[in-house]
Amino acid sequence: MTMTKKDICMTIQAEIGLPRKECSKIGDSLFEIMKDELANGNPVLISGFGKWDVLNKHARKGRNPHTGERLKIDARRVVKFRASHLLKEIFE
Repeated sequence: MTMTKKDICMTIQAEIGLPRKECSKIGDSLFEIMKDELANGNPVLISGFGKWDVLNKHARKGRNPHTGERLKIDARRVVKFRASHLLKEIFE
């Protein structure tokens, strides 16, 4: 089952007991802070959970697998998540 922002806010509400609007504001603020930091090229680290990094991918040659046509893939920035060792241990 996929966990949505609404599910996260409801879980925060159940754990802490704050009103739903407050929990929603907390969740929205957290995600907004993370997005802003990543947009500025800064990594986001949550101890015991993982780290998000922004990587710069260089332009490269590629091809359309359907038609075989050669094309250029533009340079871009991507976000990469790396799980902490504590999170990895849960799935071993």
